[in-house]
Amino acid sequence: MNTTDLIAIDTHTHLEVSCWNPFDSYGEEYDRAADKYFRTAKRPTMAESLAYYREKKIGFVMFTVDAETQMGRRRIPNEEIAQAAQANSDIMIAFGSIDPHKGKMGAREARKLIEEYGVKGFKFHPTVQGFEPYDKVAWPIYEVIAEHKLPAIFHSGHSGIGSGMRCGGGLRLQNSNPMLLEDVAIDFPDIQIVVAHPSWPWQDEALSLALHKPNVWIDLSGWSPKYFAPQLVQYANTLLKDRMLFGSDYPLILPDRWLKDFADAGFKPEVHPLILKENAKRLLGLGG
Repeated sequence: MNTTDLIAIDTHTHLEVSCWNPFDSYGEEYDRAADKYFRTAKRPTMAESLAYYREKKIGFVMFTVDAETQMGRRRIPNEEIAQAAQANSDIMIAFGSIDPHKGKMGAREARKLIEEYGVKGFKFHPTVQGFEPYDKVAWPIYEVIAEHKLPAIFHSGHSGIGSGMRCGGGLRLQNSNPMLLEDVAIDFPDIQIVVAHPSWPWQDEALSLALHKPNVWIDLSGWSPKYFAPQLVQYANTLLKDRMLFGSDYPLILPDRWLKDFADAGFKPEVHPLILKENAKRLLGLGG
């Protein structure tokens, strides 16, 4: 990735339409509830996503969420994302996602994705995947990630997935309290842990964890910056300015909207380049 040609690096984007597998309508009610919550009308294909980010001159990290055990829904193949990233390495980086309940089989897959497909990190969603981050069920996968010194993104805070559904769709918000990542940060110091999103209603817990553990970062995806809590902006401007990351949550939030609101959200001009690109370059091991 030639980062000098990019205006930013979006560290948090999703592929939600597979061009390899037929659409799996099982559990589609979760999609409709999310569309209502985020007010989205379109789920773009890989080709459409690549065209969008190339036009905007924004590099991006893309992943899916493998939640087959809890959701019963066939995942989008990690290989589909990885091969797209290999073919478009000037603009795109692939992260994998493996259901933690797959244990050692999941660890085998993680190793293959890294060594054969060049995957550069992994995404976990404790609420949707139905696990607590420190649960030993996920340890075999973490061990592979740590061995290769790759980052791992963990959803935190409220989830639009399941919001408004009967019983919240049976999904547990409590699994995504960022403080549940503390044992992971301690036991796996070689994993750079990214706490995804403003972690409402646990924003202060996320900030405390990042202040205390130098291998913990925060991405600012999933919310418009105009809604960020004052303390999040405060620490992004000061003590945590080197570990805050631009992320949109595309396609649920578009970078255009995020960047427009970011400009007026109280971030100091000198931290803009850190958040938009420089911190991501360090996290992802990218050159100039």
